[in-house]
Amino acid sequence: MKNARDNQLSDRRTASADAKSALLKAYRAAQVTAAPARAERQAERALIAAAREERRIERERVKTEEQARIAAEEATLQAEAQAAALAETHARETAEKARVARVIEDEAARKAARDLRYANRKARRA
Repeated sequence: MKNARDNQLSDRRTASADAKSALLKAYRAAQVTAAPARAERQAERALIAAAREERRIERERVKTEEQARIAAEEATLQAEAQAAALAETHARETAEKARVARVIEDEAARKAARDLRYANRKARRA
């Protein structure tokens, strides 16, 4: 735009309005030409977002399965530990009963041997 020194206010206002109008027209033209590209970018973003969501859902599913597997393993280990503790308790009780039975048998054998010695002594005196 040529800067003439004899421009009046109305001329400057008209020139300014024309410049604004030209800028607005250029902006609208750029919007119209960019609309297909913008729509394409939005579609790509939507596809990327959908893929990202699918990956997130898959990660959550895998994580849930892993947690379930770990919980099942822990339950199995706990059941095995309880079974082992029960078996150990049973074995300890059985061993204690066997020891008590041996002690009773030994006492009975000792008593029988003492009674036999006593009977033999009585038989010799008689």
